[in-house]
Amino acid sequence: MGRFSLPDQKPDGLDSPVTAKVMKYGAKAQVAVFKLTGGRVGGKWRVGAGFRKPVPTLLLEHRGRKSGRLFTTPLLYLSSGEDVVIVGSQGGLPKHPQWYRNLLAHPETRIHLRGRRDVLVTARVASPEERADLWPRLVDLYADFAKYQAWTDREIPVVVLSPRP
Repeated sequence: MGRFSLPDQKPDGLDSPVTAKVMKYGAKAQVAVFKLTGGRVGGKWRVGAGFRKPVPTLLLEHRGRKSGRLFTTPLLYLSSGEDVVIVGSQGGLPKHPQWYRNLLAHPETRIHLRGRRDVLVTARVASPEERADLWPRLVDLYADFAKYQAWTDREIPVVVLSPRP
């Protein structure tokens, strides 16, 4: 394990309530700063594998499948032609992230990219063939995705966001 890399085994406490709170409030701060600066600050992820190779981030808006409330979540992304690809890794935790389940219920949404607000998109889960093509590109983008997949029994979902007119 290098100085800025994740351990091969899932760290104890990653799914603790304290870690969840830290992540929740960290994400809220990132959303606020991203919106305030148009993504100039908060538009790159510099944690874990992103320390040496920063990864672009976006803001994903999603509507709660039960509550109907609108949420905004910062996520790493890969550009793939006109599409944007996101990953439901949740740090290798055993359950899919809430935003993923919300997108399944409400696939028409919007994202915010650095310098661009309100990009209307439709979300869909990548087909097995698409995932097989995209996964190595995603791991190249952010190497920790491979560790997250190794830490969990679930297949980490890959979601394609296609622009709407």
